Amino acid sequence: MKPYISKILLALVLLVTLEACKVSKDVATPNPELPEAFRKTAAQPKDSVTIADLPWKSFFTDESLRKLIGQAIEKNYDMQLALKNIEAADLLNRQVKWNYVPDLRLAVGASTSRPSDNSLNGISLSQFLKTTHIEDYNASLGLSWEADIWGKIRNQQRSALSVYLQTAEARKAIQTNIVANVARGFYNLLMLDEQLSVARRNLSLNDSTLRMIQLQFSAGQVTSLAVQQATAQRLAAAQLVPQLEQSMVLQENALSVLAGTLPARTERSTTLGAIPVDKKLATGFPSEILSRRPDVRTSELSLTIANARVGIAKANMYPSLSITAAGGVNSFKASNWFNIPASLFGTVAGNLVQPLLNKKQLKTQFEVAKIEREKSVLQFRQTVLYAVGEVSDALVKLEKLETQHQIAEERVSTLKQATSNANLLFQSGMANYLEVITAQSNVLQSELDIATIRRDQLIAEVELYRSLGGGWK
Repeated sequence: MKPYISKILLALVLLVTLEACKVSKDVATPNPELPEAFRKTAAQPKDSVTIADLPWKSFFTDESLRKLIGQAIEKNYDMQLALKNIEAADLLNRQVKWNYVPDLRLAVGASTSRPSDNSLNGISLSQFLKTTHIEDYNASLGLSWEADIWGKIRNQQRSALSVYLQTAEARKAIQTNIVANVARGFYNLLMLDEQLSVARRNLSLNDSTLRMIQLQFSAGQVTSLAVQQATAQRLAAAQLVPQLEQSMVLQENALSVLAGTLPARTERSTTLGAIPVDKKLATGFPSEILSRRPDVRTSELSLTIANARVGIAKANMYPSLSITAAGGVNSFKASNWFNIPASLFGTVAGNLVQPLLNKKQLKTQFEVAKIEREKSVLQFRQTVLYAVGEVSDALVKLEKLETQHQIAEERVSTLKQATSNANLLFQSGMANYLEVITAQSNVLQSELDIATIRRDQLIAEVELYRSLGGGWK
């Protein structure tokens, strides 16, 4: 065996031995401080069951809403962009695996040069080759390979894989937000339906009151001021109808855009009151959101990427060993370019390069990479903190909105009775028109409020489902 071959083999053995060397130590994913249970004013049962495990088709029971969500997931442009990002990241991840493979290139070239007749080359050509120019024809295969001594390629592969996984988590996060936003818009639309129905009923009631006051004015029992105030009250109720109709169309347009379609009417086969509010939604343990919420998983993967980049930056400061080889055919005449074996040539070389002075760029890049890693740890803790806070907020909203809804229902019932009594007393002359108008106005506002509270209850359910990590299954 030739000496240079044995030396190359020895170098390869040393490279394999050093392959396991790591120039930097990874920072492990921190264990964030989590409560045993989510904050809530009422006692919570401790159970691992959670609504986040439910697919969105099981969580939402209304068929119109499920159809709308399905259409949005399929056609929403943010979702389509997320899928393209996944495809691009997958290609990059597959490409990084090829960094371990030597680089092989084919080169074919031909050149001619005419040196000066008074130059050494010109004199040599004229004396020995009897020509004034020289030609060169070359066809070769060149191979180069850099040994991954310090784990640079391995860290590049870790980073690319984590970036790919981040795009998958981003798709989940987008779908979760799409599901939540469509549900919010749909429930808001049902609230507007309910409020429009209330406004039209109240307008009809105002019409009856105005006719009654006009009859009493004709009989001389009330003044023109009573007619004017009753008319103004009716106009206020009438003005509310086009306002609600406008809001309804705008909400339908927003839902259409969210679903990736042109603005159109949103089909709905239910009413706000027909959708039940679940008072006992299972939340599970706070620690479970670490694996369910896409944004938390994305932050965790960011730390993996930061660890890999620290390793890459550190490896750039250490010596790199590359081996190159080339072989092919070479001739100064085209006629014997491929004359085998006379035109064959081959070269093998090894290079060990150690950066010495690089304007402190490599050191700075390494220090910046470590700072970015520390930032990733802080961002992970912050994301977990926000996640726990969102769940706690949704739980408190559900509880307090239920109390508000009960109070609002009692208030509406009382005001309806008061309005009926005011009308009877007014007809018998025991109450004035202002008491009737005030009672009708209070009923209108209370019925509008109760529809708003009902919508807020349903949206709070959606927020709890989303904040727990549900919606992407």
